[in-house]
Amino acid sequence: MHPVRILKFVFTKEIFMITRIWHGRTSPENAENYLQFLLNDGTKEYWETKGILSVKIWARKEEDCCHFWTVTEWTDIESIKRFAGEDYEKAKYYPEDEGILLEFEEKVIHCETYIRAAIARHQE
Repeated sequence: MHPVRILKFVFTKEIFMITRIWHGRTSPENAENYLQFLLNDGTKEYWETKGILSVKIWARKEEDCCHFWTVTEWTDIESIKRFAGEDYEKAKYYPEDEGILLEFEEKVIHCETYIRAAIARHQE
C-alpha cells in the first residue's frame, strides 16, 4: 500500500497573452489529409513569427463534416500583425485550402487570455 501524499498548490503570477482562433471545415473524406497539412506546413509560418507562444489544432468530426480550429497564443497584437498583417482580424488562407475547405470564413477571433499557473508540491 502506498502512503497518502497531500499536495499543496503554490500559485505563481498571472500570465497575459492574446489567443487567435481560426475555424474551418472540410468534408469527412478530406479530414485526415487536412489535419496532416495543418500539423506540418499549415502551421509552419506561425512558428516562424516572432511572438508566437503556442499552436494547438482542435478537430471535431461530425457526420457531414470535420471542424478544425487553429488556436494560437501570442505575446501581443503586434506579434499577430507580423503574422497576419495590419488587418489582423482577417482570416489568412493558403493555396492548399482551395478545394478542401467547405467555406472561407472572413474573420478570426482574438481573446485576451489570462493564466493563473500553479505548481503542485508535496506537503509534509
